[in-house]
Amino acid sequence: MLDSSLAGFATGLSLIVAIGAQNAYVLRQGLAREHIGVVVAICALSDVVLISAGVGGIGTLVERAPWALDVVRWMGVAFLTWYGVASLLRARRSDALRAADRGSTGVRGVAVRAVALTWLNPHVYLDTVLLLGSIANHEGPTGRWWFAAGACAASIVWFSGLGYGARRAGRLLASPRAWQVLDVLIGLTMLAIALSLALG
Repeated sequence: MLDSSLAGFATGLSLIVAIGAQNAYVLRQGLAREHIGVVVAICALSDVVLISAGVGGIGTLVERAPWALDVVRWMGVAFLTWYGVASLLRARRSDALRAADRGSTGVRGVAVRAVALTWLNPHVYLDTVLLLGSIANHEGPTGRWWFAAGACAASIVWFSGLGYGARRAGRLLASPRAWQVLDVLIGLTMLAIALSLALG
């Protein structure tokens, strides 16, 4: 039981720690101190749902309908391209965002972006539903759910740490120039991921 949970925690953490579109967004919202709880909750709960679905056997359905991943992939390419270009355009203005600003983006807009960056990324399905689901099934009928619990805990710990940990670093990005650099890096990251999805 404990071994399965620890294995799930370690495996889940290793898959989500890599910098991607979702993590970049959580980091940015944490630094901006904008609706962090909403973003963390959406990302963590989405992972819980997807991991549970993968362990429950949904992965086999996804494998039998590859066209579904293609649809998600191209929707993801479009959204990431838009978000990346928007970040680069925002970086052109030195007053686009300051760490001290509050409420510059409504909670609804923040939530929609968090949902889109999570559910329109086909890598999320490959990692959580297919990969974690298949690994969990090697733990046996009972152990797989303890594995899933560990993987879910890893997502909750990671997103909470990333969002609220970044909040403490807000002072480091108090200058408009620092935010311009961050927006450029995030914009280029989003465009790079969009390109990799389009070519993949």
